Amino acid sequence: MARRKNMEDAVRFWTMAREWLHAYLPKVRRASPKTVEAYRASLENLIGYLEAERGMAREEIGFGTFGRTTVKGWVAWMNGEKGYSAKTVNLRLTALKSLLRYCSAEDPSLTAEYVGACTVRPPKVARKPVDYLKPEETKALLTAYSGRTAKERRNRAMLVLLYETGARVSELTGVRASDLQLDAPARITLMGKGGKWRAVPLGDACAAHMRVYMDEFHPHAEPGDPLFFCMRDGARHALSTDAVSLVLKKAGDTAKAICPDMPRLHCHLIRKTRAMDLYQAGVPLPLVAQLLGHESVSTTSGFYAFATDSMMERAVRAAAPESAAAFGGVAPERMSTLFSLR
Repeated sequence: MARRKNMEDAVRFWTMAREWLHAYLPKVRRASPKTVEAYRASLENLIGYLEAERGMAREEIGFGTFGRTTVKGWVAWMNGEKGYSAKTVNLRLTALKSLLRYCSAEDPSLTAEYVGACTVRPPKVARKPVDYLKPEETKALLTAYSGRTAKERRNRAMLVLLYETGARVSELTGVRASDLQLDAPARITLMGKGGKWRAVPLGDACAAHMRVYMDEFHPHAEPGDPLFFCMRDGARHALSTDAVSLVLKKAGDTAKAICPDMPRLHCHLIRKTRAMDLYQAGVPLPLVAQLLGHESVSTTSGFYAFATDSMMERAVRAAAPESAAAFGGVAPERMSTLFSLR
């Protein structure tokens, strides 16, 4: 009797897990294929733990397996034996909690398993200031392509738009000519994670760049034409993410002649730079989050809400301008020490 009950529990688990992965996440939540695959890999990791450490066969794994003790043991195994980073452990624990939350909504009798998993606290992820380019580095990067050839003019416009919008590289490669609106107020529509669209306003300088680009590359644009493209077999094809990365790398190599300390460039660094530039310019974090396409402002604050030394010095001067003037400037290397508890 008990064996039959355990088998029924196992069948129910595997059935609901497949429904969650193949129906709920992609079709209801509209999660990207990469997100679905990451969640599947997380569950496979948990199942691998149960097989290797608990000696369980797959047909023995059911909802009764996922008690708080098991989840704690899995987290300890990932932290210790596997040596995963805290971020990886958090992501994999999040996948399990997401599955159990879905299952408990479908079958309230599974609520206890979900609540038990939620009581397991994930390891803390060390927060560190976000990497971003200095203003002179950004300028050197955006002017790296001279514009002597059509390809260089395309690449220059692409980098200007990448910085202006803070877009993910997948958003940039997916944008169409019809997504760009250059009548005032200029803006571009991007499709972000989960198929969510957002409109991002464009500054006057960026809009001017894009008007010149459109006149040359899209004088008679069709609605489905990719904004940035290459010609292959007589047809326009959207640039791949690898192609965009190569354009950025070549620009970085050129910019290093002016800024030799330029960090290793990748597309997400441009996104971080734009976010930090907006934040330092006084744009509220909720607006920065909306421009970046973050679902929650907590995501933005976790990465970008770090006061730089120059921001702290401006705050000091604004709070006590007379005393600050009498005291004189504080050396930048002293600012972090002044605002520290160590």
